[in-house]
Amino acid sequence: MTTHPALERAEALIELKRYDEAAAMLGGRLAEDPDDVRAWVKLGRCQVAAGQVEEALTTLGEALRRAPEDIGALYIYAFALRRADHLERAERWRKAEEALRQALRVDPRNSSVHALLGEFLMYNPTRRVEALALAKEAVRLDPESVDAYQALWRTAGAAGETETYTWALRQVLRLDPTDNQALYLVSSQEAHKPGTTAAQAAEVYADALAAAPDNAGLRHDLDRATYRLLRGVRWLALICVAAAGVMVDLFPEDGEAARDLPVPLGNRLWVLVVMAAVWGFGAWRRYCGLRSGVQLNVRSLVRRGRWARVVLAQAAWAMLCALLISQVPWTERSVPRILFWAGLLPTLATVWFDRRKTP
Repeated sequence: MTTHPALERAEALIELKRYDEAAAMLGGRLAEDPDDVRAWVKLGRCQVAAGQVEEALTTLGEALRRAPEDIGALYIYAFALRRADHLERAERWRKAEEALRQALRVDPRNSSVHALLGEFLMYNPTRRVEALALAKEAVRLDPESVDAYQALWRTAGAAGETETYTWALRQVLRLDPTDNQALYLVSSQEAHKPGTTAAQAAEVYADALAAAPDNAGLRHDLDRATYRLLRGVRWLALICVAAAGVMVDLFPEDGEAARDLPVPLGNRLWVLVVMAAVWGFGAWRRYCGLRSGVQLNVRSLVRRGRWARVVLAQAAWAMLCALLISQVPWTERSVPRILFWAGLLPTLATVWFDRRKTP
């Protein structure tokens, strides 16, 4: 059957998301031939994509009045009902199921209809087993359909079938590596596995963002993982404060003579070596081992995130106190003790407080 040129041009405009132009072209075609069911269906699809759900239902009603068994019209009519907030939920669920059941009577082997019906039924807790069976049938009928696997992971998640849920998500990414929702869910699973470090989680999210750079959820989670990385540098600074306090012997044990002050230059230089090693292995080497996407996000987050800057400022303050304690040739311990507590307490006071702060 030959497709009218106006319908082909309208289809191209819909793919380009130029819905107003597509609707105008389809309106012209329907003015020529009001019984062109394909034009009514495409116009309904265009209106659904543009968010004009009420208009779409009216348009698709016209298509079904002319061709009550048209699969495309029945499918998009049910899909539009999914977004029809102006109708009672029970009513739109009932109408959608009726339309999809009718479509299955016409074409029992239609994978897309099985998948959409399964997604409708999963919202009813008493019908989730049936919904999962429909989604599995959709996958059996078309093993290369992204829509079928999307329906399967959603219905499996609703039914508590964890293994099926995880497998279906992986299949979605096999067929469409840029699928936003599947990327977000799979990345979250990987990043929240027991034992996963902040650096590993950040790399998981960075890899996913490379495939879906506009995914706001992945961007937010990458920022949180990067923030966890930055929070860790404060512990390095606190280790340096502790090392400086030990070198100066700020708190001698009872009954033991305190170390003579000032501390010899060689000891002061040696503690610098220890501090450099702490930062070299604990921060710099670790930073250089991160993937470039995570490194870029570290710098970006420091510019954008208030709490990220607070964390780095606290680490810098603690390091300043550590250097003053260890490198100034103190002749008595009162000032170094003040510096020790000044470097230690403000940081420790916020270590647990800012765990859930937005970076």
